[in-house]
Amino acid sequence: MKNQIIEQTKIYVRNELGEDATGHDWFHVDRVRLNALHICKKEKAGDPFIIEMAALLHDISDEKLNESSEKGEEKLKLFLRTLPLTDNDQKHIKQIIATISFKGGQHTNLTTIEAKIVQDADRLDAIGAIGIARAFAYGGKKGQPIYDPSIKVRNEMSIEEYRKGKSTSIHHFYEKLLKLKDLLNTETALKMAESRQLMMETFLEQFYQEWDGQE
Repeated sequence: MKNQIIEQTKIYVRNELGEDATGHDWFHVDRVRLNALHICKKEKAGDPFIIEMAALLHDISDEKLNESSEKGEEKLKLFLRTLPLTDNDQKHIKQIIATISFKGGQHTNLTTIEAKIVQDADRLDAIGAIGIARAFAYGGKKGQPIYDPSIKVRNEMSIEEYRKGKSTSIHHFYEKLLKLKDLLNTETALKMAESRQLMMETFLEQFYQEWDGQE
């Protein structure tokens, strides 16, 4: 039964996010799913079914990909109702999805190991080589410039400022991506993050060297 639910959920997510061009496509979701299951296995912690379901559905209600956060939540709720899940499982999956987002660095208290693992898996896909590619895909889709040195890095932001304020794709590294490694919850994710963090730091060094037109 659980395998059937997973397969049904995969089909639904592929249909919903398959054409996304902001870095929140099916391939992103599948990487998060695989990372989450890997962390779960290594840490020997959490319910693999809940972790896999939350990872698969974590972007369905995202306000960036919906008309509003309310519309997104409604969409998630309606889909979960079509599945033979217990009320507790539905509630747990919704709770994980509602609490793992970065949202400008607003701190959310994660109450379950499943939420911590899914959050780590999602954050790992936001850093490293793939994180760099996704940052520029998302910035381009939003109409942001690649870089503008006259714009200041925003350290403290409300959710509204984080979503709507003026920024660039390079600023996004300082406003979010470079902070993620220190916000990871599990030892497994921390180890996985090391080479990814180095990749971003190396990329930025090279970027500034080329930006300044050095020989």
